[in-house]
Amino acid sequence: MARVINTNSPGKRRNAHMRTCAEILRHLSQQQQVNQQTKDMVAMLVYCLRGINDTVEESITAWEKRGYWKKADDFQQKWWWASMMAGTIEELLRNDNWDRLPETMMKLYPHFAAIQINKLTRDPADWEGAHRRLIGNSSA
Repeated sequence: MARVINTNSPGKRRNAHMRTCAEILRHLSQQQQVNQQTKDMVAMLVYCLRGINDTVEESITAWEKRGYWKKADDFQQKWWWASMMAGTIEELLRNDNWDRLPETMMKLYPHFAAIQINKLTRDPADWEGAHRRLIGNSSA
């Protein structure tokens, strides 16, 4: 029997979420006012940041099973911001506190500065309805 190789690794998924966040931040920087598209993009940021945190947890769990405690701890320290920012942005959304949006986005920019975007590859349809789903999901 052949060895099964998982091509959808946590690192690949994390990079995809990072790229999506970087593109959304680019789109948000061009927005002049808060409209439904802005709300959807910000909600998609919450989903992507949660996805980043999930992949971090997945990697940490795997390393802890192998006894790589230091590596797992260092990795968690490197990515702690994703979970924190997801909560901050979700709170901003749920409270309609849009005055804090520019300040919050500026805190995110340094984490995505290394991602070069020569061409926008994410379809805006990817985040359509994200605000409604997030707000409708009160258990989140």
